[in-house]
Amino acid sequence: MRAASVSDYRELARRRLPKIFFEYIDGGSYAEETLRRNVADLEAIALRQRVMRDMTELDMGVEVLGQELSMPVGLSPVGMAGMYGRRGEVQAARAAAAAGVPFCLSTVGVCSVEEVAKGAQAPWFQLYMLKDRGYMRELLGRAKDLHCPVLVFTVDLPVPGARYRDVRSGFTGASKFEAAMTQLWDGITHPGWTWDVFVNGRPHSLGSVASAVQDSRRVTDFLSWIARNFDRSVTWKDLDWVRETWDGPIVVKGVLDPEDARDAVRAGAQGLVVSNHGGRQLDGVRSSISALPRIADAVGNDLEVFMDGGVRSGLDVLKALSLGARACFLGRAWAYALGAGGEAQVAKMLATVRSELAVAMILTGCRSAQEAGPELLDGLDPPPASRRDLS
Repeated sequence: MRAASVSDYRELARRRLPKIFFEYIDGGSYAEETLRRNVADLEAIALRQRVMRDMTELDMGVEVLGQELSMPVGLSPVGMAGMYGRRGEVQAARAAAAAGVPFCLSTVGVCSVEEVAKGAQAPWFQLYMLKDRGYMRELLGRAKDLHCPVLVFTVDLPVPGARYRDVRSGFTGASKFEAAMTQLWDGITHPGWTWDVFVNGRPHSLGSVASAVQDSRRVTDFLSWIARNFDRSVTWKDLDWVRETWDGPIVVKGVLDPEDARDAVRAGAQGLVVSNHGGRQLDGVRSSISALPRIADAVGNDLEVFMDGGVRSGLDVLKALSLGARACFLGRAWAYALGAGGEAQVAKMLATVRSELAVAMILTGCRSAQEAGPELLDGLDPPPASRRDLS
């Protein structure tokens, strides 16, 4: 099968990856209503086709937090990407650098921030606030010393959401014996992944926080430690604490409410990501795209607004730009591509998104991504998300 779209990469990843890791990428929380809304609400928005316009000149570049991007796209932080491809975060970061877009490294990535910076580029660094503030200060200092250009402070995970797929697959909640049997069977039935990742992709730890985790052998042990150490006490005042170590731009990720967006402005953030964590946290909340216009209106030009959640094509990117986003971040899209075939497939996926965005801009008469606005849409009120099964 030759992949032509994100849904194709999803299918290739499903075939190649062990079930526990595919379900971890693919699933959401609870009944996955928000996961479905993220995709369906974007699909329901209609672009306004325009004709007979000179579209010889097309500018897809944007400036984001002082950086020039080749297109208004970045790669969102995705946990444990090194379990989808050999040293997966490094592979994805190389593909992003070649495409001229940013890569954001998760706190819970398999590759450390040092490994990614050395093997590809200094990434945007995503921070989960953990209870051990001394270690958090050390981690921020490491990212700063590597000249990571942006800190992405994720605020919608004081506690992990209930992800039923992970329980059903045996990824969480299984005994050590059950986990070992699942791992053995996955290795036998997925020999390509076993050779690429399990044998040659070690160590299977969470690189950036590995030194803080004691007596952990499996990647799920690290995740359990992380879950126990999320700090529920975090407030907007903690941005002042972050500023004591980090003096670069801060982007707050996980905002769905306009008042929270105003709080981000008051707290001195330079950007925010409208996001529901890919439908993996509180199920039943708004889709990211439906929350975007109100948040963009609430903050105006006080900070830069980005969006993630449900973005599967260049057409989706243009829709988000039209509703107030400066750029979009892709999460599952690049994780699927990485699982399908590593760096080469991530690069191909980004090229496809670029091509789709170019076609969408030409056929809506949008010459510059920086000038995209609501005039590109055929009606601004999308119908309710469909209830169809997107799996």
